[in-house]
Amino acid sequence: MSAASLSVRGISKSFSGLRAVDNVSFDVKAGAIQALIGPNGAGKTTVFNMIAGVFRPDTGDVLLDGKSLVGKRPDQICHAGVGRTFQIVRPFNDLTVEENVAVGALAWTDDVQEARDYANDVLRLLGLDDKRGARPTGITLPDRKCLEVARALATKPKILLLDEVMAGLRPTETDRMVSVFRKLNDDTGVTILLIEHVMRAVMALSAHIVVVNYGKVIAEGPPELVTRDPDVLACYLGAEAVH
Repeated sequence: MSAASLSVRGISKSFSGLRAVDNVSFDVKAGAIQALIGPNGAGKTTVFNMIAGVFRPDTGDVLLDGKSLVGKRPDQICHAGVGRTFQIVRPFNDLTVEENVAVGALAWTDDVQEARDYANDVLRLLGLDDKRGARPTGITLPDRKCLEVARALATKPKILLLDEVMAGLRPTETDRMVSVFRKLNDDTGVTILLIEHVMRAVMALSAHIVVVNYGKVIAEGPPELVTRDPDVLACYLGAEAVH
């Protein structure tokens, strides 16, 4: 599995005259773990949807290793190397954990056995191999979050977009997920861009943070600088969050 760089160049998106994303630009280096944060409604998931091809930007461009993704369908962008998770975990509850992940692998192979074999490799990587025969309804919330990541990872992405995969987890569960993502990045080199409200995880994982508010980038840089930025404190973190 290889890593890819991502360049977001001046993307904007409006819905019924409301500007949800306004001229957003940032870069993610190949092999990096980077966070995109901001308050609810700031436009973060809309940015993800434009990267993944759900929405076409009204203006601007999205480049994966220098090649534009704009105008491609979500399946074509997946084939290009972009994998993503969703805020609401919705596995196929009638399938086993292994079968759920194998569905992701069928994005690049027509061989069902090859898809199953790769699914089991992914499950071992994420510590879910002992759950492969279970149904999603029979595993814990943290394991379902890991399953969501496994399904995306099975598509063999070069960059993984993680949308609030640690929401609702207890601190110990969050720490487990942080360890999973560190290991994933170390073992595969995959680039990770995460949307996350859990600052415990953001600070532990990210070397670089981009902050958006009202659809605009208001701050960018290393965590220790961003979390002291007055605009960030005012709009999102609150003074208590960094003391």
